[in-house]
Amino acid sequence: MLALDGAGNLLLIRHSYGSDKWTLPGGGMARGEDALDAARREFSEETGARLAHARLIAVHDEPLFGATNRVHVVAGRIEGQPRADGREIAVLGCFERDALPSPLASSLSARLDEWLAAALER
Repeated sequence: MLALDGAGNLLLIRHSYGSDKWTLPGGGMARGEDALDAARREFSEETGARLAHARLIAVHDEPLFGATNRVHVVAGRIEGQPRADGREIAVLGCFERDALPSPLASSLSARLDEWLAAALER
């Protein structure tokens, strides 16, 4: 999910497992679940905050563990105070576009400008 706070800062997370790179929050869709509903649910589970005004801005395929994974990119506004859940998310923060933390996940670096532009369109 590409989640922006009231000042337009981007919420990024670092997982408590795997890579130490900063990335967007996300998660899987249950069978029959709508992409927007899945994004709202995952965002709430992982951050304790609400993803408001959610909308689908991109769909693409990327490799995951030797298979093809369909990725639905949902953008929205953060409502409430996000916090790391302490299980999946080790740390999170909202960052200005020109002050993003390092290192970023390569999949995020490759598409971030495109996704931000789409998220900011009305």
